[in-house]
Amino acid sequence: MSTPSENELEAAAALSKQATRQKAVAKQRIVHPCNFRSAGRLSNEDARSLSAMHETFALHLAATLDNYLGTAVEVKLETVDQLPIKDHIADVPALSYVVPFSSNTLIVELDNELVFPIIELLMGGAGGGLDTSRELSEIEEEIMLDVTTLLARQAEAVWRVPNLSLVPGARIKPTLMHHCFAANEKVAVLRFGLEVAGTTGAFKLVLPAEFLNVLMTQINREQPQKDARVWSFPTPPLRERILDCDFEVASELTGLKVAVKDLIALQPGSVLKLRAPIRNPGVLSAGGRSMFEAVPVRNGTQRAAQLGRRVASTDWKRR
Repeated sequence: MSTPSENELEAAAALSKQATRQKAVAKQRIVHPCNFRSAGRLSNEDARSLSAMHETFALHLAATLDNYLGTAVEVKLETVDQLPIKDHIADVPALSYVVPFSSNTLIVELDNELVFPIIELLMGGAGGGLDTSRELSEIEEEIMLDVTTLLARQAEAVWRVPNLSLVPGARIKPTLMHHCFAANEKVAVLRFGLEVAGTTGAFKLVLPAEFLNVLMTQINREQPQKDARVWSFPTPPLRERILDCDFEVASELTGLKVAVKDLIALQPGSVLKLRAPIRNPGVLSAGGRSMFEAVPVRNGTQRAAQLGRRVASTDWKRR
């Protein structure tokens, strides 16, 4: 039995060290650059849930403002954005009506083009042709406080966050909005289009990151219940759904011609002679397409149609 030489032992040790180094390189972690601006962004699913919730809010608010202002109001969710607060403040017009709510839960922004028509309507005016380049008086501030409170009540009803009570604070300048947030805080901005008294403008709900997390937790808490209801009552197969569809059915006489003078002479109680032999059957049509010959009959106290042969119609084609 031969023993390994010293050179063979050194070669084996070298190979072992090389293999160890290769394993270390293979296990080395891959480092990617991090974009901190994208941290905490809403997922596509969360954004859809947030949009669906606030589309409902828009419908409720439109109905409430319609009754409150006494005129037709249309509210529609336009965009849902998430961006740093400093970027949002830079885009807010100087004369916008900005109101923070209690505990920095919410900030409401209204275009000046909407504020004055709303005030004019509440004071009995028509709501149009107003100067929107001035500041509000004390009375006008009080009127708008009631409007923002009404908006907050609709938000509470849709959000359904336990123990949430939105109390509007004093109006602030747009440049002072940064005092309500951390320096680089990322906020959710929901923009709504609003049309009232022929005037179109926009208002926004600005949600801080902390409250947005609370709201998304509430949405996700309710979501499993919705999923459970869907799974408990699965969607019927396509064939069953088609068989439950409603079609407009009519039993009628086709190809009739009536003189114009007979139509002009028609009055309540008149009898129009159709000049159609009684032996000629009518046609039963479904969805505007002729299907069967039919004659009028009675089924108890109800009128009915007795079907005859199938009508060979050229417009009933397989698509």
